[in-house]
Order: sequence, then C-alpha cells, then structure tokens
Amino acid sequence: MPESTLDRVLVVGASLAGLRAAEALRAEGFAGALTIVGDEPCRPYDRPPLSKELLAGAQSAAEVALRGADELDAAWLLGDAATALDTGRRIVTLASGRELPYDGLVIATGSAPRRLPAFDVRLPNVLELRTLDDAQALRSALGAPAAASPASRAAPASAAAPASAAAPARLLIVGAGFVGVEVAATARALGAEVTIVSLDAPLAIAGEAVSQTASAMLAEHGVTTLIGRTVTETIAGDRFEAALLDDGTRIDADVVVVAVGATPCTGWLEGSGLTLDNGVVCDATLAASGVEGVVAAGDVARWPNPTFGGMPMRIEHWTNAVEGGVHAARTLLAPAGEAAGYAAVPSVWSDHFGVRLQTVGLPAQADRIELVEGSLEERRFCAAAYREGRLIGALAYSMPKALVRYRIKLARGAYLAEPEVAA
Repeated sequence: MPESTLDRVLVVGASLAGLRAAEALRAEGFAGALTIVGDEPCRPYDRPPLSKELLAGAQSAAEVALRGADELDAAWLLGDAATALDTGRRIVTLASGRELPYDGLVIATGSAPRRLPAFDVRLPNVLELRTLDDAQALRSALGAPAAASPASRAAPASAAAPASAAAPARLLIVGAGFVGVEVAATARALGAEVTIVSLDAPLAIAGEAVSQTASAMLAEHGVTTLIGRTVTETIAGDRFEAALLDDGTRIDADVVVVAVGATPCTGWLEGSGLTLDNGVVCDATLAASGVEGVVAAGDVARWPNPTFGGMPMRIEHWTNAVEGGVHAARTLLAPAGEAAGYAAVPSVWSDHFGVRLQTVGLPAQADRIELVEGSLEERRFCAAAYREGRLIGALAYSMPKALVRYRIKLARGAYLAEPEVAA
C-alpha cells in the first residue's frame, strides 16, 4: 500500500470496532499520531460476556478486557465523550470542551439501549445491559457476590463462601431478544425468579424454529414468559415496585432489565454534515457518504452490503465489529477510488441454557426455512434459510461445523446466484 498522507487519525469509540480499526491502522503502516476517544473510563472490553460469564461470576472485569489495547501505540482519552463533529474544520469536540483536530476519522461509537416510555424515569433498580458497570450493577441487584478472581476460582471448594440464604431476587426482563434470553438463563442459574415480558416471541429475529426451541427451554428452566404483552405503566417510589401490562396484569419485581434493542450512537453527529439514517450512512467501502476523510465501523455504520446485492444494513454483533473495524481502517488509508467494498456475512451467536445458537446471513428475512441436519426435538440442528429461492442465511443449535459451509456459500455469492443454483 502506498504511504499514507494522513498525519493525525482520530478514532472515536473505545470499542471493539474502534480498537480493531486502530490496530489495523498500525498494521497497515500508518505511523502518524493516533488518538482513541472513549466515553467510558476504561479501555475496550468484550461485551458478549456481560450477559453470561461476567454476570454469572465466571469472569472478572479484568478478564473481559480486550487484548492488544496496552500494546497499541496510541494516545487514549477515556471518560470524555465526543459531543460534536465539524467536518469542515476537521475537529471533534469532547464533553470537556477539548477540541481534537484530525486528518482521518474513524467513527466507532456503537449503539445504546433503546428506551421505553414506561421507563422514562431513571430508577436505581431499572437497568440496561450495555456496559461493564451495567453488568456489575445487575449482578449486585440479583444478590450475587462479586466475581471471583481466577486464583480464588481455582481454590478448593471448601474455601468458597457459603451460599446466601436470602430470598431469591425477582427479575423482570422486558424484551426476549438475545440479551433478554441470555440474562434470563444466567439469572436462573443464580437462583433468581425470572419473568419475561415481550411483544415478540423469544429470539423471533432468528426465525420460527429457533423461537420455538428457545421458548421451550425457557419454560423448562422455570422462566415465566408473557408474549404479546407490553408494559404500559410502572409503579414506583424511589425504586421500581411493579409493572402494569396492557392486559392489566401486575408484575412485582426487585429489579428490571430493559432489553428491547439498541439505537446507533449518532446524537453527537447532528449538524456535522454526515448523512444519518439508522446509523452513519456509508458507501460500500464504509466511507461516510459525502464527506472526505471519515469512515465508520461496527454498530454505528450503515452501508450497502455487496454480499447481498447492496442491501443496506447495520449489524450490531461482534464479528461485524472486528471485520468492519479492520475494513474501515484500510478504506481510510487507501488512495482515492481504490478502497474495496465491505462484503460481510453477518454472523451471530448466543449461549443460553447450555446450548449455543449460531446464525449466518439474514435468516430472519427468509420466506422458507429448510431443516438440513439434526432435529428440533434434540435441540441440535442446522437449517438453511431461503428468500425467493436464494440462500440468504442459515442457523444452527449446537452444530457449529454444519453452519460453516453456509457461511462460505454466502461469502462466495450464493445470494446473488440464480435461484435454481442457490437453492
């Protein structure tokens, strides 16, 4: 690659996507000043364990920290969120008032939990699950002890503290997507009484076969699910006490987790000149539309994915943060007109109740699901997803190897093939 003409690159978002973009910049030969800005006071960490290993106490905060941050040749400005972008002057303003000039900008600010009108008042026992602090607060609210260190977990069982005799916490989860189901599974393992309220069926985004399987597992593990219902009102003083549903049902709870999806963190970009529409609108290379020297990656980027014929998409999952971060960095360094398109195959996984769900592509957009291996009854199966005769995705419960071939097919252009070939 030709030597970059950029002297100063600013990465806004101390996230997985931001870290991988910064690492890729150095790996691709960028030798200029590199600065990473983050709104949280800590360096990047892995978010998938927040609803599982960290919440369960199987991992500590130190163990979910992402590797590579300490070795990276970069300046870190943490706990000081970006509040404005001036693309004309090429300056990012922080909450502290500090102004940071740049030649190249990577936007990796991710997404934030979607709020519900019924929970518009902040209460100490109404939580979301997006940050390390959120997970630690939820663990404490469930009455679980602080996560043990690796050394203490290796100690003999006799050294462990006795289990608490306190009454189990009553947890209300609003939403039955990946986060809601994972939190339910972990909370049940911690002994909590769990109720899920959701307009949609559990894991409906992954298709009917997965939804039926997840619903059965939730029931078998003692989780109460109220599907097709919404919270219309809350009863609270200084703390949340109960929720009233649209059918009049009252649910008392000690703690609430609101997990109804996320929205891209683009508020700080209003008036910047960037096109904002369910994220930062980019071209196929992840370059921000209509502005030079700006790319976006991870949850915040919305781009026409070449893998699916230019279908616009915004993906909120781990694999996209890694791959998109690297691609955005390469686009930023590429000579004008030479950046490649970001042809991604969405890849998602979820661990709950001892099984692993994985999806590739866009199975939720399928009009036909075909079971190709295993059985739903055994909760070990692989299914291919088709849309108008074209392979659009696949999903599997506890059959990771079976899913690999469908990821390869999609990466090789299966969705773009003629229907009779793809099917």
